[in-house]
Amino acid sequence: MFANVPAVLSPLRARLLLVLAVLLAVLTPTAPGALAAGQAETGAARPGAEVVAVTRVADRQVDLSVRSTALGGRTVDVRLLTPDGWNPHDRRHRQHWPTLWLLHGCCGDYTSWTSMTDVAETDSLRDVLVVMPEAGWNGWYSDWWNHGQGGDPAWETFHTKELRRLLERDWGAGSDRVVAGLSMGGQGALLYAARHPGMFKATAAYSGSAHPLLNSESIDRIMGFFAGQNTDPLRVWGDPVAQRRIWQAHDPFHLAKRLRSIPVYLSCGDGTTGPLDPPGATSALEADFNRQNHALAAELKRVGARHVTTNFYGPGTHGWAYWERELHASLPMLLAALRVGD
Repeated sequence: MFANVPAVLSPLRARLLLVLAVLLAVLTPTAPGALAAGQAETGAARPGAEVVAVTRVADRQVDLSVRSTALGGRTVDVRLLTPDGWNPHDRRHRQHWPTLWLLHGCCGDYTSWTSMTDVAETDSLRDVLVVMPEAGWNGWYSDWWNHGQGGDPAWETFHTKELRRLLERDWGAGSDRVVAGLSMGGQGALLYAARHPGMFKATAAYSGSAHPLLNSESIDRIMGFFAGQNTDPLRVWGDPVAQRRIWQAHDPFHLAKRLRSIPVYLSCGDGTTGPLDPPGATSALEADFNRQNHALAAELKRVGARHVTTNFYGPGTHGWAYWERELHASLPMLLAALRVGD
């Protein structure tokens, strides 16, 4: 396509071509709405966390690729389920939407909620910006201890500081937020609400790791998750005895007082075969988390929490059919906290 370009340009023509190139760069659409399904946009690197690519993956679903300083400069993805009328690049009429953060569990990723549930078809979420961030295969929604060195990965910093600021500055997220999650993400939802007072107006945990320090079985189980993908398990929170203060700072049971003022939804099965399971299915993991959730519910009551809803539904294992059901069951509470539908 360059065969007919003269080898030498006159100064005037060179200046005209330079002006044309600048105009094209400025006028090229960059809003998510301008992207076709599967099309990505890349940008130049800047210091700090930044969106470096945008991909429209389906109706109302947009993936942001975010380069994060808290994650050592790595780029991770965040899926947005956008509300009707969402157009964050309309500077003259920009809206800021109430936001539901949905956190995935261990061994999942930022696509889990849209691929495994009907969240994208849920009509009550058409006036809400749903944020589904990547949190690592076994990131545990924590800034890792790393033997006292800190640093990468710092998932909590990425989510609660870097990503939150990006979304509110450029992508239409408002300051009214609620958070929910399953399993590892259930723990994350409780931790973020407790460790960042005022950031979330309500929290919901489905089969969440609600009290990892409950007993030796609970500790051994979560240490097994920490060791996944050939990871040194002591990198996450350290040793449960030597670094017990760090463990307690990431255990929702020990943070119960910080959850007293907001609505909390806890649900879990008991690990036996339930109505949404294949015959004979059982889950020792769900049974452990069931004991943890009962302990947290009792502690919340002891410290005076007045807005706790529990659904300890008995038979049921650690599976998506239950988590989808519990998301729908908890949405009225979550949306009421956002004042959606008033």
